[in-house]
Amino acid sequence: MGVWMKSWSVYICFLLLSGCIKHHDSVNDVRPNILIAILDDASFEHMSAYGCDWVNTPAFDRVAENGILFMNAYTPNAKCAPSRAAILTGRNSWQLEEAANHWCFFPDKFKTYPEVLIDNGYHVGYTTKGFAPGIPGIVNGKRRELTGKAYNEVKLDPPTPYISGNDYAANFKQFLDDNEEGLPFSFWYGSIEPHRRFEYGSGVSIGGKRTEEIDSVYSFWPDNEVIRNDLLDYAFEIEYFDRHLAYMLDELESRGQLENTIVMVTADNGMAFPRVKGQEYELSNHLPLAIMWAEGIVNPGRKVNDFISFIDFAPTFLEVARIEESRSGMQTITGKSLVYIFNSLSDGVVDPTRDRVLIGKERHDIGRPEDHGYPIRGIVKGDYLLIRNLKTDRWPAGNPETGYLNCDASPTKTVCLNLRRNGITDSYWKWNFGKRPELEFYNIRKDKECVHNLVDNPTLQDVISQMNDQLEKELKEQGDPRIFGNGDIFDKYVYADSARTNFYTKFTEGKRPPTGWVNDSDFEVEFEVTFQ
Repeated sequence: MGVWMKSWSVYICFLLLSGCIKHHDSVNDVRPNILIAILDDASFEHMSAYGCDWVNTPAFDRVAENGILFMNAYTPNAKCAPSRAAILTGRNSWQLEEAANHWCFFPDKFKTYPEVLIDNGYHVGYTTKGFAPGIPGIVNGKRRELTGKAYNEVKLDPPTPYISGNDYAANFKQFLDDNEEGLPFSFWYGSIEPHRRFEYGSGVSIGGKRTEEIDSVYSFWPDNEVIRNDLLDYAFEIEYFDRHLAYMLDELESRGQLENTIVMVTADNGMAFPRVKGQEYELSNHLPLAIMWAEGIVNPGRKVNDFISFIDFAPTFLEVARIEESRSGMQTITGKSLVYIFNSLSDGVVDPTRDRVLIGKERHDIGRPEDHGYPIRGIVKGDYLLIRNLKTDRWPAGNPETGYLNCDASPTKTVCLNLRRNGITDSYWKWNFGKRPELEFYNIRKDKECVHNLVDNPTLQDVISQMNDQLEKELKEQGDPRIFGNGDIFDKYVYADSARTNFYTKFTEGKRPPTGWVNDSDFEVEFEVTFQ
Protein backbone atom coordinates (compact mmCIF):
# COMPACT_ATOMS: atom_id res chain seq x y z
CA MET A 1 0.00 0.00 0.00
CA GLY A 2 2.88 2.36 0.89
CA VAL A 3 4.55 1.79 -2.48
CA TRP A 4 1.25 2.30 -4.29
CA MET A 5 0.59 5.58 -2.46
CA LYS A 6 4.12 6.79 -3.23
CA SER A 7 3.70 5.96 -6.92
CA TRP A 8 0.31 7.66 -7.00
CA SER A 9 1.81 10.82 -5.41
CA VAL A 10 4.54 10.91 -8.02
CA TYR A 11 1.91 10.50 -10.75
CA ILE A 12 -0.17 13.38 -9.35
CA CYS A 13 2.91 15.60 -9.19
CA PHE A 14 3.69 14.65 -12.80
CA LEU A 15 0.18 15.59 -13.90
CA LEU A 16 0.36 18.93 -12.09
CA LEU A 17 3.77 19.69 -13.56
CA SER A 18 2.56 18.63 -17.00
CA GLY A 19 -0.41 20.93 -16.63
CA CYS A 20 1.85 23.86 -15.89
CA ILE A 21 4.06 23.05 -18.85
CA LYS A 22 1.06 22.60 -21.10
CA HIS A 23 -0.30 25.96 -20.01
CA HIS A 24 3.02 27.64 -20.71
CA ASP A 25 3.21 26.10 -24.17
CA SER A 26 -0.35 27.06 -25.04
CA VAL A 27 0.39 30.67 -24.14
CA ASN A 28 3.24 30.70 -26.61
CA ASP A 29 1.21 29.22 -29.47
CA VAL A 30 -0.09 32.73 -30.16
CA ARG A 31 2.21 35.61 -29.39
CA PRO A 32 0.51 37.99 -26.96
CA ASN A 33 -0.57 41.53 -27.62
CA ILE A 34 1.00 44.30 -25.55
CA LEU A 35 -0.71 47.39 -24.15
CA ILE A 36 1.50 49.68 -22.08
CA ALA A 37 -0.30 52.62 -20.47
CA ILE A 38 1.87 55.40 -19.07
CA LEU A 39 0.72 58.22 -16.83
CA ASP A 40 2.71 61.43 -17.29
CA ASP A 41 4.00 62.41 -13.81
CA ALA A 42 2.31 60.31 -11.12
CA SER A 43 3.83 58.91 -7.93
CA PHE A 44 3.61 55.36 -6.58
CA GLU A 45 1.06 55.75 -3.83
CA HIS A 46 -1.58 57.70 -5.72
CA MET A 47 -3.54 54.76 -7.08
CA SER A 48 -6.45 53.40 -5.08
CA ALA A 49 -5.00 49.88 -5.36
CA TYR A 50 -2.18 51.10 -3.12
CA GLY A 51 -4.64 52.41 -0.54
CA CYS A 52 -5.01 56.06 -1.56
CA ASP A 53 -8.47 57.28 -0.53
CA TRP A 54 -8.57 60.56 -2.45
CA VAL A 55 -7.75 59.12 -5.90
CA ASN A 56 -10.11 56.58 -7.48
CA THR A 57 -8.55 54.37 -10.18
CA PRO A 58 -10.84 51.39 -10.87
CA ALA A 59 -9.16 50.49 -14.18
CA PHE A 60 -5.70 50.39 -12.63
CA ASP A 61 -7.19 48.40 -9.75
CA ARG A 62 -8.77 45.97 -12.22
CA VAL A 63 -5.38 45.31 -13.78
CA ALA A 64 -3.86 44.75 -10.33
CA GLU A 65 -6.66 42.46 -9.12
CA ASN A 66 -6.47 40.32 -12.24
CA GLY A 67 -2.70 40.32 -12.50
CA ILE A 68 0.18 41.47 -10.32
CA LEU A 69 0.54 44.63 -8.26
CA PHE A 70 4.21 45.51 -7.96
CA MET A 71 5.20 47.19 -4.72
CA ASN A 72 8.75 48.23 -5.63
CA ALA A 73 8.90 49.48 -9.23
CA TYR A 74 11.35 52.28 -10.02
CA THR A 75 12.37 54.38 -12.97
CA PRO A 76 16.15 54.82 -13.25
CA ASN A 77 15.69 58.54 -14.02
CA ALA A 78 12.73 60.62 -12.84
CA LYS A 79 12.13 62.78 -15.91
CA CYS A 80 9.98 62.14 -18.99
CA ALA A 81 12.45 61.60 -21.84
CA PRO A 82 15.22 59.66 -20.06
CA SER A 83 12.68 57.51 -18.23
CA ARG A 84 10.94 56.61 -21.48
CA ALA A 85 14.30 55.97 -23.14
CA ALA A 86 15.05 53.39 -20.43
CA ILE A 87 11.72 51.65 -21.10
CA LEU A 88 12.36 51.58 -24.84
CA THR A 89 15.93 50.28 -24.73
CA GLY A 90 16.24 48.21 -21.56
CA ARG A 91 19.30 50.26 -20.56
CA ASN A 92 19.95 52.71 -17.74
CA SER A 93 20.17 56.35 -18.75
CA TRP A 94 23.94 56.58 -18.13
CA GLN A 95 24.25 53.84 -20.79
CA LEU A 96 22.34 55.85 -23.41
CA GLU A 97 24.74 58.68 -24.31
CA GLU A 98 22.62 61.69 -25.40
CA ALA A 99 19.42 59.92 -24.33
CA ALA A 100 20.48 60.28 -20.70
CA ASN A 101 19.36 63.90 -21.07
CA HIS A 102 15.96 65.54 -21.34
CA TRP A 103 15.33 67.11 -24.77
CA CYS A 104 17.99 65.07 -26.54
CA PHE A 105 18.80 63.90 -30.04
CA PHE A 106 18.01 60.20 -29.66
CA PRO A 107 21.13 58.27 -30.76
CA ASP A 108 20.83 56.18 -33.93
CA LYS A 109 22.61 53.22 -32.34
CA PHE A 110 19.87 52.49 -29.82
CA LYS A 111 17.08 50.46 -31.37
CA THR A 112 13.84 50.41 -29.39
CA TYR A 113 11.70 47.39 -28.57
CA PRO A 114 8.72 48.72 -30.65
CA GLU A 115 11.01 48.97 -33.67
CA VAL A 116 12.05 45.36 -33.05
CA LEU A 117 8.42 44.26 -32.76
CA ILE A 118 7.64 45.92 -36.10
CA ASP A 119 10.50 43.97 -37.68
CA ASN A 120 9.06 40.77 -36.25
CA GLY A 121 5.48 40.94 -37.44
CA TYR A 122 3.74 43.10 -34.83
CA HIS A 123 1.23 45.86 -35.52
CA VAL A 124 2.68 48.75 -33.50
CA GLY A 125 1.37 52.20 -32.61
CA TYR A 126 0.90 54.81 -29.92
CA THR A 127 -1.24 57.77 -28.99
CA THR A 128 -0.21 61.25 -27.86
CA LYS A 129 3.05 61.02 -25.89
CA GLY A 130 5.56 58.39 -26.92
CA PHE A 131 9.23 59.23 -26.48
CA ALA A 132 9.27 62.90 -25.56
CA PRO A 133 10.53 65.51 -25.41
CA GLY A 134 13.37 65.02 -27.85
CA ILE A 135 14.30 64.46 -31.50
CA PRO A 136 13.94 60.80 -32.54
CA GLY A 137 16.23 61.04 -35.56
CA ILE A 138 16.07 59.82 -39.15
CA VAL A 139 16.38 56.29 -40.57
CA ASN A 140 16.41 55.69 -44.32
CA GLY A 141 15.27 59.24 -44.91
CA LYS A 142 12.23 58.92 -42.62
CA ARG A 143 11.63 60.16 -39.08
CA ARG A 144 12.10 57.30 -36.63
CA GLU A 145 8.97 55.98 -34.98
CA LEU A 146 10.45 55.01 -31.63
CA THR A 147 7.06 53.89 -30.31
CA GLY A 148 5.41 52.97 -33.60
CA LYS A 149 2.87 54.80 -35.77
CA ALA A 150 1.04 57.75 -34.23
CA TYR A 151 -2.73 57.54 -33.70
CA ASN A 152 -3.90 61.03 -32.78
CA GLU A 153 -6.64 61.87 -35.26
CA VAL A 154 -9.73 61.40 -33.11
CA LYS A 155 -10.45 64.42 -30.90
CA LEU A 156 -12.82 65.33 -28.08
CA ASP A 157 -13.71 68.28 -25.88
CA PRO A 158 -11.63 67.80 -22.73
CA PRO A 159 -13.08 68.66 -19.32
CA THR A 160 -10.41 71.34 -18.71
CA PRO A 161 -8.24 73.41 -21.08
CA TYR A 162 -5.09 71.62 -19.92
CA ILE A 163 -6.28 68.06 -20.51
CA SER A 164 -5.44 66.60 -23.92
CA GLY A 165 -7.92 67.01 -26.74
CA ASN A 166 -6.92 63.59 -28.09
CA ASP A 167 -9.51 60.90 -27.53
CA TYR A 168 -7.12 58.24 -26.27
CA ALA A 169 -9.59 55.37 -26.26
CA ALA A 170 -11.04 56.20 -29.68
CA ASN A 171 -7.55 56.40 -31.16
CA PHE A 172 -6.78 53.00 -29.66
CA LYS A 173 -9.95 51.65 -31.29
CA GLN A 174 -8.77 53.08 -34.63
CA PHE A 175 -5.43 51.36 -34.14
CA LEU A 176 -7.20 48.04 -33.55
CA ASP A 177 -9.43 48.55 -36.59
CA ASP A 178 -6.36 49.14 -38.76
CA ASN A 179 -5.00 45.72 -37.86
CA GLU A 180 -6.74 44.03 -40.78
CA GLU A 181 -4.25 41.18 -40.96
CA GLY A 182 -4.89 40.17 -37.37
CA LEU A 183 -1.26 40.57 -36.32
CA PRO A 184 -0.24 40.57 -32.67
CA PHE A 185 -0.12 44.19 -31.61
CA SER A 186 1.80 46.51 -29.35
CA PHE A 187 0.23 49.82 -28.35
CA TRP A 188 1.66 52.62 -26.21
CA TYR A 189 -1.03 54.67 -24.45
CA GLY A 190 0.89 57.80 -23.51
CA SER A 191 -1.45 60.29 -21.88
CA ILE A 192 -0.31 63.79 -20.95
CA GLU A 193 -2.20 63.54 -17.67
CA PRO A 194 -1.44 64.39 -14.91
CA HIS A 195 1.32 66.55 -16.43
CA ARG A 196 1.21 70.27 -15.56
CA ARG A 197 -0.63 72.52 -16.00
CA PHE A 198 -3.88 71.87 -14.10
CA GLU A 199 -7.02 73.98 -14.01
CA TYR A 200 -6.95 75.23 -10.45
CA GLY A 201 -9.94 74.01 -8.45
CA SER A 202 -11.01 71.40 -11.05
CA GLY A 203 -10.67 68.55 -8.56
CA VAL A 204 -13.37 70.16 -6.46
CA SER A 205 -15.52 71.88 -9.09
CA ILE A 206 -15.54 69.09 -11.69
CA GLY A 207 -14.26 66.05 -9.83
CA GLY A 208 -16.54 66.55 -6.83
CA LYS A 209 -13.69 66.14 -4.37
CA ARG A 210 -13.19 67.79 -0.96
CA THR A 211 -9.89 69.02 0.42
CA GLU A 212 -10.53 67.29 3.75
CA GLU A 213 -10.40 63.92 1.96
CA ILE A 214 -6.59 64.21 1.85
CA ASP A 215 -5.28 62.45 4.93
CA SER A 216 -1.93 64.28 5.01
CA VAL A 217 0.33 66.65 3.06
CA TYR A 218 4.04 65.96 2.68
CA SER A 219 6.05 67.80 5.33
CA PHE A 220 8.24 69.63 2.79
CA TRP A 221 5.19 71.66 1.70
CA PRO A 222 2.92 73.75 3.91
CA ASP A 223 -0.47 72.22 4.61
CA ASN A 224 -3.08 74.69 3.41
CA GLU A 225 -6.06 74.92 1.07
CA VAL A 226 -3.94 75.98 -1.92
CA ILE A 227 -1.72 72.89 -1.68
CA ARG A 228 -4.68 70.60 -1.05
CA ASN A 229 -6.53 71.95 -4.08
CA ASP A 230 -3.39 71.47 -6.15
CA LEU A 231 -3.30 67.82 -5.04
CA LEU A 232 -6.97 67.29 -5.87
CA ASP A 233 -6.49 68.79 -9.34
CA TYR A 234 -3.66 66.29 -9.82
CA ALA A 235 -5.96 63.48 -8.62
CA PHE A 236 -8.67 64.54 -11.08
CA GLU A 237 -6.25 64.17 -14.01
CA ILE A 238 -5.09 60.73 -12.82
CA GLU A 239 -8.72 59.65 -12.81
CA TYR A 240 -9.15 61.01 -16.35
CA PHE A 241 -6.28 58.80 -17.52
CA ASP A 242 -7.86 55.87 -15.72
CA ARG A 243 -11.24 56.31 -17.42
CA HIS A 244 -9.64 56.00 -20.84
CA LEU A 245 -7.76 52.92 -19.68
CA ALA A 246 -11.11 51.44 -18.64
CA TYR A 247 -12.51 52.10 -22.11
CA MET A 248 -9.50 50.37 -23.68
CA LEU A 249 -9.88 47.30 -21.47
CA ASP A 250 -13.57 47.11 -22.33
CA GLU A 251 -12.79 47.45 -26.03
CA LEU A 252 -10.31 44.57 -25.88
CA GLU A 253 -12.79 42.46 -23.94
CA SER A 254 -15.57 43.10 -26.47
CA ARG A 255 -13.23 41.93 -29.25
CA GLY A 256 -12.19 38.80 -27.37
CA GLN A 257 -8.58 40.01 -27.19
CA LEU A 258 -8.17 40.92 -23.53
CA GLU A 259 -7.10 37.51 -22.27
CA ASN A 260 -4.07 37.33 -24.54
CA THR A 261 -3.01 40.95 -24.05
CA ILE A 262 -0.33 41.94 -21.58
CA VAL A 263 -1.61 45.13 -19.98
CA MET A 264 1.10 47.09 -18.18
CA VAL A 265 0.19 50.32 -16.38
CA THR A 266 2.75 52.66 -14.87
CA ALA A 267 4.00 56.28 -14.90
CA ASP A 268 7.17 57.80 -16.30
CA ASN A 269 8.19 59.68 -13.13
CA GLY A 270 6.78 61.09 -9.93
CA MET A 271 4.22 63.86 -9.53
CA ALA A 272 5.00 67.30 -11.02
CA PHE A 273 5.43 68.99 -7.66
CA PRO A 274 8.51 70.51 -6.01
CA ARG A 275 11.10 68.04 -4.65
CA VAL A 276 9.52 65.16 -6.59
CA LYS A 277 9.55 65.26 -10.40
CA GLY A 278 13.04 65.68 -11.81
CA GLN A 279 14.73 64.74 -8.53
CA GLU A 280 15.91 61.31 -7.36
CA TYR A 281 14.11 60.79 -4.07
CA GLU A 282 11.75 57.99 -3.11
CA LEU A 283 8.67 59.87 -4.30
CA SER A 284 10.45 60.78 -7.55
CA ASN A 285 11.47 57.31 -8.77
CA HIS A 286 9.15 54.87 -6.98
CA LEU A 287 6.23 54.42 -9.36
CA PRO A 288 2.95 52.52 -9.72
CA LEU A 289 3.06 49.29 -11.69
CA ALA A 290 0.35 46.74 -12.35
CA ILE A 291 0.49 44.01 -15.02
CA MET A 292 -2.36 41.80 -16.20
CA TRP A 293 -2.20 38.90 -18.67
CA ALA A 294 -4.95 36.32 -18.26
CA GLU A 295 -3.28 33.70 -20.45
CA GLY A 296 0.22 34.26 -19.16
CA ILE A 297 0.21 35.17 -15.47
CA VAL A 298 -0.05 32.29 -13.04
CA ASN A 299 -1.91 32.90 -9.79
CA PRO A 300 -3.23 36.42 -10.51
CA GLY A 301 -4.14 38.78 -7.70
CA ARG A 302 -0.66 38.75 -6.18
CA LYS A 303 1.41 41.55 -4.69
CA VAL A 304 5.11 41.23 -5.54
CA ASN A 305 7.84 42.94 -3.51
CA ASP A 306 10.78 42.26 -5.86
CA PHE A 307 12.59 45.43 -6.96
CA ILE A 308 11.68 46.17 -10.57
CA SER A 309 13.36 48.69 -12.86
CA PHE A 310 11.97 50.19 -16.06
CA ILE A 311 14.89 48.58 -17.88
CA ASP A 312 13.14 45.24 -17.24
CA PHE A 313 10.21 46.00 -19.55
CA ALA A 314 11.96 45.69 -22.93
CA PRO A 315 13.44 42.21 -22.27
CA THR A 316 10.03 41.11 -20.98
CA PHE A 317 8.36 42.15 -24.22
CA LEU A 318 11.05 40.49 -26.33
CA GLU A 319 10.69 37.23 -24.42
CA VAL A 320 6.91 37.00 -24.71
CA ALA A 321 7.19 37.87 -28.42
CA ARG A 322 9.75 35.05 -28.76
CA ILE A 323 12.48 37.34 -30.08
CA GLU A 324 16.02 36.54 -29.01
CA GLU A 325 17.98 39.58 -27.90
CA SER A 326 20.91 38.48 -30.06
CA ARG A 327 18.84 38.89 -33.22
CA SER A 328 16.90 41.95 -32.14
CA GLY A 329 19.46 44.51 -33.32
CA MET A 330 19.28 46.24 -29.94
CA GLN A 331 22.30 47.28 -27.92
CA THR A 332 23.02 44.92 -25.03
CA ILE A 333 20.09 45.01 -22.62
CA THR A 334 20.86 45.57 -18.94
CA GLY A 335 17.39 44.78 -17.60
CA LYS A 336 16.03 41.32 -16.82
CA SER A 337 12.75 39.84 -18.05
CA LEU A 338 9.79 39.63 -15.67
CA VAL A 339 8.36 36.49 -17.26
CA TYR A 340 9.65 34.27 -14.45
CA ILE A 341 7.56 36.36 -12.05
CA PHE A 342 4.53 35.84 -14.30
CA ASN A 343 5.14 32.07 -14.13
CA SER A 344 5.63 31.97 -10.37
CA LEU A 345 2.94 31.07 -7.87
CA SER A 346 4.55 33.21 -5.19
CA ASP A 347 3.62 36.59 -3.86
CA GLY A 348 5.84 38.77 -1.72
CA VAL A 349 9.45 38.16 -2.70
CA VAL A 350 9.75 35.91 -5.77
CA ASP A 351 13.49 36.33 -6.42
CA PRO A 352 15.57 37.36 -3.37
CA THR A 353 18.36 38.64 -5.63
CA ARG A 354 16.04 41.37 -6.90
CA ASP A 355 16.75 43.46 -3.82
CA ARG A 356 17.90 46.74 -5.40
CA VAL A 357 17.68 49.19 -8.29
CA LEU A 358 20.07 51.87 -9.52
CA ILE A 359 18.91 55.43 -10.15
CA GLY A 360 20.48 58.63 -11.43
CA LYS A 361 20.19 61.69 -13.63
CA GLU A 362 22.08 64.05 -15.86
CA ARG A 363 20.72 67.19 -17.56
CA HIS A 364 16.99 67.68 -17.32
CA ASP A 365 15.79 71.21 -17.98
CA ILE A 366 18.23 74.01 -18.70
CA GLY A 367 18.81 77.23 -16.74
CA ARG A 368 22.30 76.68 -15.33
CA PRO A 369 25.47 78.18 -16.85
CA GLU A 370 26.49 76.35 -20.06
CA ASP A 371 23.28 74.29 -19.92
CA HIS A 372 24.85 72.04 -17.30
CA GLY A 373 22.84 69.35 -15.57
CA TYR A 374 22.70 68.21 -11.97
CA PRO A 375 24.28 64.74 -12.02
CA ILE A 376 23.24 62.17 -9.42
CA ARG A 377 23.83 58.46 -8.95
CA GLY A 378 22.04 56.39 -6.37
CA ILE A 379 20.94 52.96 -5.25
CA VAL A 380 17.76 51.77 -3.58
CA LYS A 381 18.28 48.56 -1.64
CA GLY A 382 15.94 47.05 0.90
CA ASP A 383 14.84 49.80 3.27
CA TYR A 384 17.45 52.34 2.21
CA LEU A 385 18.19 54.95 -0.43
CA LEU A 386 21.73 56.19 -1.04
CA ILE A 387 22.17 59.33 -3.17
CA ARG A 388 25.46 60.76 -4.45
CA ASN A 389 25.15 64.37 -5.61
CA LEU A 390 28.10 64.75 -7.95
CA LYS A 391 28.11 68.53 -8.47
CA THR A 392 27.03 70.08 -5.18
CA ASP A 393 27.94 73.62 -6.25
CA ARG A 394 24.99 73.56 -8.67
CA TRP A 395 21.33 74.20 -7.91
CA PRO A 396 19.33 70.90 -7.89
CA ALA A 397 16.13 72.42 -9.30
CA GLY A 398 17.89 74.93 -11.52
CA ASN A 399 19.24 78.39 -10.83
CA PRO A 400 16.99 80.78 -8.84
CA GLU A 401 17.47 83.70 -11.24
CA THR A 402 16.30 81.56 -14.17
CA GLY A 403 13.15 80.32 -12.47
CA TYR A 404 14.18 76.90 -11.12
CA LEU A 405 13.46 75.43 -14.55
CA ASN A 406 13.67 71.81 -13.39
CA CYS A 407 10.51 72.36 -11.34
CA ASP A 408 7.26 72.93 -13.21
CA ALA A 409 5.08 75.91 -12.37
CA SER A 410 2.40 75.16 -9.81
CA PRO A 411 0.46 76.74 -6.97
CA THR A 412 2.58 74.63 -4.62
CA LYS A 413 5.82 76.01 -6.09
CA THR A 414 4.53 79.56 -5.84
CA VAL A 415 3.52 79.15 -2.19
CA CYS A 416 6.95 77.79 -1.22
CA LEU A 417 8.77 80.58 -3.06
CA ASN A 418 6.57 83.34 -1.64
CA LEU A 419 6.99 82.19 1.95
CA ARG A 420 10.73 82.83 1.58
CA ARG A 421 10.34 86.08 -0.36
CA ASN A 422 7.93 87.48 2.20
CA GLY A 423 10.27 86.68 5.07
CA ILE A 424 7.86 84.22 6.71
CA THR A 425 9.98 81.07 6.51
CA ASP A 426 12.69 79.69 4.26
CA SER A 427 12.32 76.07 5.40
CA TYR A 428 10.11 74.96 2.49
CA TRP A 429 12.39 76.73 0.03
CA LYS A 430 15.38 74.86 1.45
CA TRP A 431 13.66 71.48 1.12
CA ASN A 432 12.52 72.07 -2.44
CA PHE A 433 15.14 74.32 -4.04
CA GLY A 434 18.20 74.58 -1.81
CA LYS A 435 21.62 73.07 -2.39
CA ARG A 436 22.42 69.60 -1.11
CA PRO A 437 25.27 67.65 0.51
CA GLU A 438 27.41 65.26 -1.46
CA LEU A 439 25.92 62.19 0.22
CA GLU A 440 22.34 61.54 1.31
CA PHE A 441 21.07 58.39 3.01
CA TYR A 442 17.47 57.65 3.97
CA ASN A 443 15.41 54.88 5.50
CA ILE A 444 12.62 55.03 2.93
CA ARG A 445 10.35 52.64 4.82
CA LYS A 446 10.24 55.01 7.79
CA ASP A 447 10.93 58.23 5.89
CA LYS A 448 9.45 58.08 2.39
CA GLU A 449 9.67 61.88 2.19
CA CYS A 450 13.47 61.67 2.54
CA VAL A 451 13.76 64.54 5.01
CA HIS A 452 15.96 62.84 7.64
CA ASN A 453 19.46 62.39 6.23
CA LEU A 454 21.10 59.51 8.15
CA VAL A 455 24.50 59.77 6.50
CA ASP A 456 26.22 60.55 9.83
CA ASN A 457 24.43 57.88 11.85
CA PRO A 458 27.25 55.77 13.37
CA THR A 459 25.18 52.57 13.41
CA LEU A 460 24.60 52.75 9.63
CA GLN A 461 28.15 53.31 8.39
CA ASP A 462 28.64 49.68 7.34
CA VAL A 463 25.38 49.71 5.38
CA ILE A 464 26.28 53.00 3.71
CA SER A 465 29.73 51.71 2.77
CA GLN A 466 28.36 48.45 1.38
CA MET A 467 25.71 50.19 -0.70
CA ASN A 468 28.21 52.73 -2.00
CA ASP A 469 30.62 49.94 -3.00
CA GLN A 470 27.84 48.05 -4.76
CA LEU A 471 26.75 51.19 -6.60
CA GLU A 472 30.27 51.84 -7.86
CA LYS A 473 30.77 48.20 -8.85
CA GLU A 474 27.59 48.04 -10.90
CA LEU A 475 28.13 51.42 -12.53
CA LYS A 476 31.60 50.27 -13.61
CA GLU A 477 30.13 47.08 -15.05
CA GLN A 478 27.61 49.18 -16.97
CA GLY A 479 30.26 51.53 -18.35
CA ASP A 480 29.00 54.72 -16.71
CA PRO A 481 31.22 57.61 -17.92
CA ARG A 482 30.85 59.33 -14.54
CA ILE A 483 32.64 56.48 -12.78
CA PHE A 484 35.51 56.57 -15.29
CA GLY A 485 36.07 60.31 -15.01
CA ASN A 486 34.37 61.17 -18.32
CA GLY A 487 31.04 62.35 -16.93
CA ASP A 488 31.28 65.87 -18.30
CA ILE A 489 30.36 64.40 -21.70
CA PHE A 490 26.72 64.53 -20.60
CA ASP A 491 26.93 68.33 -20.22
CA LYS A 492 28.44 68.65 -23.70
CA TYR A 493 25.59 66.92 -25.54
CA VAL A 494 23.55 69.55 -27.38
CA TYR A 495 20.16 70.48 -25.93
CA ALA A 496 17.84 69.53 -28.79
CA ASP A 497 15.40 72.42 -28.38
CA SER A 498 17.36 74.97 -30.41
CA ALA A 499 15.27 77.92 -29.20
CA ARG A 500 16.44 77.30 -25.64
CA THR A 501 20.02 76.11 -26.22
CA ASN A 502 22.53 78.21 -24.26
CA PHE A 503 19.61 79.47 -22.21
CA TYR A 504 21.65 80.93 -19.36
CA THR A 505 23.89 82.98 -21.65
CA LYS A 506 20.91 84.29 -23.60
CA PHE A 507 19.10 85.08 -20.37
CA THR A 508 21.98 87.06 -18.89
CA GLU A 509 22.27 89.00 -22.15
CA GLY A 510 18.62 90.01 -21.87
CA LYS A 511 17.36 87.58 -24.54
CA ARG A 512 14.97 85.46 -22.55
CA PRO A 513 13.89 82.35 -24.49
CA PRO A 514 10.34 81.03 -23.92
CA THR A 515 9.79 79.02 -20.74
CA GLY A 516 6.15 78.02 -20.86
CA TRP A 517 6.48 75.35 -18.18
CA VAL A 518 7.21 77.88 -15.40
CA ASN A 519 5.58 81.13 -14.29
CA ASP A 520 7.15 84.55 -14.71
CA SER A 521 6.97 84.85 -10.93
CA ASP A 522 9.24 81.80 -10.54
CA PHE A 523 12.25 83.89 -11.61
CA GLU A 524 14.07 85.27 -8.57
CA VAL A 525 14.66 88.88 -9.59
CA GLU A 526 16.27 89.84 -6.28
CA PHE A 527 17.55 86.58 -4.91
CA GLU A 528 19.15 86.81 -1.46
CA VAL A 529 22.20 84.57 -1.24
CA THR A 530 21.84 84.43 2.55
CA PHE A 531 19.23 81.73 2.00
CA GLN A 532 21.64 79.36 0.21
